[in-house]
Amino acid sequence: MAKLRILIVNDAGVVARELEASVTTLGYEVAAITASGVDAVAMAASAAPELVLMGMVLQGNVSAVAAADTIRRLRSIPIVFMGTAADEATLQQAGLAEPYGYLVSPFSDRELRVTIELALCRHAAERAVHELESFFAVSLDMFCFLDANGYFKRLNRAWERTLGFTREELMSRPSIDFVHPDDRERTLKQNARVRDGGRAIEFENRYLCKDGSYRWLLWNAAPEAAGGVIYSAARDVTARKQVELERTQLVRKLEASLAEVQTLQAILPICMYCKKIRDDDDYWQTVEGYISEHTATRFSHGICPSCMATEVEPQFKELERD
Repeated sequence: MAKLRILIVNDAGVVARELEASVTTLGYEVAAITASGVDAVAMAASAAPELVLMGMVLQGNVSAVAAADTIRRLRSIPIVFMGTAADEATLQQAGLAEPYGYLVSPFSDRELRVTIELALCRHAAERAVHELESFFAVSLDMFCFLDANGYFKRLNRAWERTLGFTREELMSRPSIDFVHPDDRERTLKQNARVRDGGRAIEFENRYLCKDGSYRWLLWNAAPEAAGGVIYSAARDVTARKQVELERTQLVRKLEASLAEVQTLQAILPICMYCKKIRDDDDYWQTVEGYISEHTATRFSHGICPSCMATEVEPQFKELERD
């Protein structure tokens, strides 16, 4: 594992060497040593240290505070100042420079280690926050914090780009005011479930835009461990919903057309005189032939009572008279 590299900046040569010995004993690596503020700025770039131990009194016309400010602008690394408790003015000056720590001489190796590790932890935390802030600001997704009263407490710029309202306008009213009236009841129920410890996964609702239109948002949300705050990420899925709507409408039209075709196909053309049926090949068949061809039905012939009375019996009587 690589050792942490430390730049020592101190005007007193003896103190600098003693500090070098302590730093080495604690398991760190000394990147360089200098007594000049100008050289400290140059070495911060060339030696690539990960932390600077800087005395408050330096050689040359560049003060420790000025050198520290320059180093922080050029390279984001933590700086720990060192001085004596008797020099109150120097302590005040160090405080204005907002260092990551301050060591008051004389100090032990244990105090040195604790101060260095705390400075590194604070620096790492600030970098993480800065990276999160940068991601929060430039993300295309819509991030927000919703408090226990239902107000937005923080929003990223994606909200302004998507809805047209400023973040101040969105935070000035309860968030539910921006939800489509038809979606409010289920949105309130979903928020209540999240505050009770649940999560919202791909929850959809419509949000009001400044021009009066609505856009569909897809939500993922989780609760804070305590305090009723909801952390959410939303994505504009209006285009996808429009495609889905158009597809649904097309399917319905196709189904209606198919039903109409099936209805037409169920109509059998039949001759009004001879009662023959026209098939799909435009061939005219007898009713018996058509049914036998298209079904498993077979015919047996007989005479119904009506035909017997109107057709057969008159023929018998005619024969008898002859």
